Amino acid sequence: MQPRSPNIVRRMLLVLLLLAPSFAPAWSQTAQKPKIVIIGTGGTIAGAGHSSANANAYQSAVVAVDKLISSLPEIKNVADVKGEQIFQIGSESFNNERLLRLAHRISDLLKSKDVDGIVVTHGTDTLEETSYFLYLTIKSDKPVVLVGSMRPGTALSADGPLNLYNAVVVASDKSSAGKGTLVVMNDEIHSARDVTKTSSVKIEAFRSLYGPIGTVVESQVRFYRLPSRPHNLQSEFDIDRIQSLPEVNVVYTHENMSRVPYDAFVAAGSKAIIHMGFGNGSVPDYIDGVLKEVRAKGVFVVRATRTGSGLIVRNGETDDDKNDYIVVDDQNPAKARLLMALALTETSDTKELQNIFWKY
Repeated sequence: MQPRSPNIVRRMLLVLLLLAPSFAPAWSQTAQKPKIVIIGTGGTIAGAGHSSANANAYQSAVVAVDKLISSLPEIKNVADVKGEQIFQIGSESFNNERLLRLAHRISDLLKSKDVDGIVVTHGTDTLEETSYFLYLTIKSDKPVVLVGSMRPGTALSADGPLNLYNAVVVASDKSSAGKGTLVVMNDEIHSARDVTKTSSVKIEAFRSLYGPIGTVVESQVRFYRLPSRPHNLQSEFDIDRIQSLPEVNVVYTHENMSRVPYDAFVAAGSKAIIHMGFGNGSVPDYIDGVLKEVRAKGVFVVRATRTGSGLIVRNGETDDDKNDYIVVDDQNPAKARLLMALALTETSDTKELQNIFWKY
């Protein structure tokens, strides 16, 4: 066999070099990172104190979202992120108008092919309410993750930076799709339906009655259970069709309570009142007649509990059928207010409203 000439060998090598890119295996090409939008609304995660020793005395909502992002260069290893400042407030200042504005913006962003997920930095005071509203109304299976912190970024052992990093990790993970709005705090992943704030100062303030649905450890996402109630694409509520919310209010019960808040809310035009009752949504004998008057005036009465957990039994101590009342399932009063407001955009039939509480 005659050896090939140097010229032929050189030509063959040149052809192989020219063809090499088209034959490169897929795994050798750099994977495109997910595109995540981080929406800033303020809160403790954007707060600052006078001293690093100030973990609870500080001013919230003073650090811009772009600064939060730039202070975490590690995020760039996870996703291509961009920030958008929609509010700079403490979350105690959220109201229906701001909630709707945030939800509409998220809905618009998720329609873009250039957005794979959303992270919302949010104050912890009303984080559970905002997340639940998004859980019910955003018609997309792309991940929406809310995140906050219990300490400002200037504090010793601030929890915000890792919480934000983990939130981006979760929003970037394909396994997060279709699980509804999520809340990421303290290395845990919670369903927005179940999570609530249980402490004013502790890092582990956010808990779910049935436990977190997953965890984040060393940039790895692990889910262990799934939300079973309707959300997002399964929900009948569509934020794109909702421009305003009917007024729904909550009355907290206590010994020797007054009828004044009920009368005031009715006079102000409330469409429903969440009775945040004792135990199983109990009604004091001296308030029983007041609630009947409220319902007789066309305002819906929804019985809930102030205990923090547990469902309400219909027609237990109170004859809900006779009084035309509604009871929550296991929704806390704050979330019941939002669900009732959304339900009233769909129906004014008591039985249908009751079924919505049992369904969601």
